[in-house]
Amino acid sequence: MEKEIILFVRGEQTYDGVSPEVTELATEGVMTIREDGEMVLTYQESEITGMEGTTTRFTIRGGTVVLERAGLIVSRMEFKQGERSSSFYETPWGTMEVDIVTTKLAHRFTERGGVMEIAFTIAVNHQVTGENRFKVRVKEAAR
Repeated sequence: MEKEIILFVRGEQTYDGVSPEVTELATEGVMTIREDGEMVLTYQESEITGMEGTTTRFTIRGGTVVLERAGLIVSRMEFKQGERSSSFYETPWGTMEVDIVTTKLAHRFTERGGVMEIAFTIAVNHQVTGENRFKVRVKEAAR
């Protein structure tokens, strides 16, 4: 099943105790619910996030969320509470190795929408650079 949705995405990045850098985006997207219960949220990034020309997809399977980006930015990050994962983050300026430790992962969705929160520390080329948090709210688009 596929539905048009509105996503409200809030991202926070904190570096070395400095006040968080906050990005907020409201955008249209698509929610796909597969027969096995897996849910996929897909949307286009914008100039506001600095990733215009990039498609972002969250795939939600039980206690695991995978964030994939394709376009200007190419990356794949896997989040599972209390676990570490590694991946590459490709930008027009180069590729970085990224290590993530998920400190919080919570989501509650139905076919009408829901909310997801992910908090994690991030290390680029094995140097911890800060803490990040995503909060994503989803609701059905008006017809």
